[in-house]
Amino acid sequence: MGSRLPVIALTTGEPAGIGPDLALQLARAQFPARIVAIGDETMMAERARALGLDVRLRRRSAGDLPLSDGLEIDHVPLARAVRPGQLDPANGPYVLAVLDRAIEGCLSDEFDAMVTAPVHKGAINDAGIPFTGHTEFLAQRTGTDHVVMMLVGGGLRVALATTHLSLADVPRAITRESLTATLRVLDKALREQFGIARPRILVSGLNPHSGESGHLGREEIEVIEPVIAALGAEGLAIEGPIPADTLFVPARLQRADCALAMYHDQGLPVLKYASFGRGVNVTLGLPIVRTSVDHGTALDLAGTGRAEAGSLAEALKLAIEIVRARKRSD
Repeated sequence: MGSRLPVIALTTGEPAGIGPDLALQLARAQFPARIVAIGDETMMAERARALGLDVRLRRRSAGDLPLSDGLEIDHVPLARAVRPGQLDPANGPYVLAVLDRAIEGCLSDEFDAMVTAPVHKGAINDAGIPFTGHTEFLAQRTGTDHVVMMLVGGGLRVALATTHLSLADVPRAITRESLTATLRVLDKALREQFGIARPRILVSGLNPHSGESGHLGREEIEVIEPVIAALGAEGLAIEGPIPADTLFVPARLQRADCALAMYHDQGLPVLKYASFGRGVNVTLGLPIVRTSVDHGTALDLAGTGRAEAGSLAEALKLAIEIVRARKRSD
């Protein structure tokens, strides 16, 4: 990367949602990077008019200098014109084409990182495309065997041992192999992307009271404790399993760099309470850098001017910080 500005691909997400609005709101914000929004150029211009934003838009082309007073657009055409707040499954393939463009650019080093605005899983599935989320899609497209979802905000880092699964499927998904892989990815990412020399990781139990010595479940005894013991013997700084109801007490958090929850709604309600509107989702383990907002498409706010860009701004800042940290570690 040298001394040049990092180039960040900003995917604009579900076109009927607030992703385009947020990208336009941040068009004149100052970041130590070159921000390139990926999406339909006409849709972005129409949304700017609807929002009353006087934003200069320029289609990106090879050899262009950075645009200091507007927004560069890497054009991906919509399948059908869109109205804010009204989902159209016909644009499901467009949403994934936007993601694929960013992934392709990151893998080829055209972009240094990608930051994603929210997509609507239902609209993509209604288009006949199986889709469970950004995290799984990015893993599949980059050929990554094991990725970890972590959210950052409110002074917390909370990672997940499982992501978008029904609660009934969670226990089967937590195996010694998967938990070991998760903790290895998490430790490596905290060192290389966040500059923490020896990350201290708190690990939650799965069951109430961490299983109460096997009386409330045996996952702690049979899976979680053996993994923590084995990785601890290798020198990783891991503590647990800790009952989820006391995982986030301040005294524990003060001596930790990250908490690992066993499932989505075990860890994320605490983080979102502490940071909603400013939280950032980071996908760890990928060969590329990816951050995202901590909220959904907010269809009711699209095109109204009431959407707040705080989480997207933080996602951009964190992506830039990670790019610079990785460059220093090379």
